[in-house]
Amino acid sequence: MVSPEAVPFAKTGGLADVAGALPKALKRIGVDVGLVIPMYRVVNEGEFNIRDTGITIKVPMSGGLKKANIFKGEIEGNVPVYFIKKDRYYDRDNLYGAERGDYPDNAERFIFFSRAVIELCKALNFKTDVIHCNDWQTALIPAYLKTLYREDPFFSETSTVFTVHNLGYQGLFWHFDMHLTGLGWEIFTPDGIEFHGKINFMKGGLVFSDIITTVSKAYSKEIQTEELGYGLEGVISQRKDDLYGIINGIDYDEWDPSKDRHIAAAYSPDDIKGKALCKAELQRLYSLPVKKGIPLIAMVSRIADQKGFDLVINAMDKLMAMDLQMVFLGTGDREYQEILQEIGRRYPKKAGIKIAYDTSLAHKIEAGADIFLMPSRYEPCGLNQLYSLKYGTIPVVRATGGLDDTIKNFSPKTGKGNGFKFKAYSSEALLTEVKRAVGLYKEKGLWKRIIQNAMSCDFSWEHSAKEYLKVYKKAILKVRSKGNS
Repeated sequence: MVSPEAVPFAKTGGLADVAGALPKALKRIGVDVGLVIPMYRVVNEGEFNIRDTGITIKVPMSGGLKKANIFKGEIEGNVPVYFIKKDRYYDRDNLYGAERGDYPDNAERFIFFSRAVIELCKALNFKTDVIHCNDWQTALIPAYLKTLYREDPFFSETSTVFTVHNLGYQGLFWHFDMHLTGLGWEIFTPDGIEFHGKINFMKGGLVFSDIITTVSKAYSKEIQTEELGYGLEGVISQRKDDLYGIINGIDYDEWDPSKDRHIAAAYSPDDIKGKALCKAELQRLYSLPVKKGIPLIAMVSRIADQKGFDLVINAMDKLMAMDLQMVFLGTGDREYQEILQEIGRRYPKKAGIKIAYDTSLAHKIEAGADIFLMPSRYEPCGLNQLYSLKYGTIPVVRATGGLDDTIKNFSPKTGKGNGFKFKAYSSEALLTEVKRAVGLYKEKGLWKRIIQNAMSCDFSWEHSAKEYLKVYKKAILKVRSKGNS
């Protein structure tokens, strides 16, 4: 498995959670798996048990061979993690860019990483059946294997799986960087990696990989539409027979209220009394009145349009007129941050705002809130709704991507369902569904039922790992059947 980031080593978003958890789950079901990521400064300075293997690889780049050192660590003691150490590219404060924007040499940085992964396999004599690539930073690996390494017998039975975590980030670079790739201009075409005159790394994965996956079934369909295809819907539609949607799992070792070290009191589906203590702690942390009887709604999110903050802000005065409290945690768009802070000042007893990235507080919010709001414009998978289910914090979501796949509308008549969802991307639709949730919150019997439904959901990585294993076998069969034809 190849990823530009992975917990616990380096993280900017949900991809890191996936890359850190999926290999462990694959290992548990008998897959021989290793992980490769760059050795960033945050990795080098972290308290990880990482050692120098003494192996130096020579990576073909424009201008000649460039060296990289290979370091090795482990996840949970049995999944090997290999780090590509090249300080010129990765010894920086951040993973992809600084406040002023992306690093200008990101194309070169991840071209090097992709080619280094291929050379690493040869240096370790690891004739892998599958190289599982993730997002644009690794998307040229399938292109290299189908072109420059096509005749290399070492990779004659190596297949590739490429996972799209978010199609909105494609790795677009001007065509003057084409020489850096080492690839021939014959693939700089609309059928290859060219995209409106630019190089599109993501397209390399979509065009050249043996199998494509996305992080939910709904999202695999949405990215074939003009609305969410970001110009690549035609390419993806052409590959639809090789496209699979697999929902992300979550790590229940990390996210489980019965053993969460961050929260005020443990609780479980059999005894949820501790949730009330967690709520009281959360109210105090946000300087809100400690009240049991009113619903506490939470958002933990990147503060951006994609996450539906325009809907929330437009609906805020009407939400504040209801008998409820709200708490927010996240960072992002400065304009939205300032608006949220102003709302906090206007409604100090009803709205709490913290502009920060705080893992411990995120756990406290999942445990202490009653309702979790995710009105995303689009959401390839989503993790917070899955955490919320485990903590009996009922999701109110927009029916898109993984939110639509994982949240089932609660029906008071049947007692089935684990949350609330709305389809239209509008503040009115959001308000309607929040009102429905708040109304049911006041009916203790029904609310207890929906909490039980939510907490009984199983989105463990073992389920997802088994689905990935099926996909890996399809990729292997595809390559080997071609080789024998």
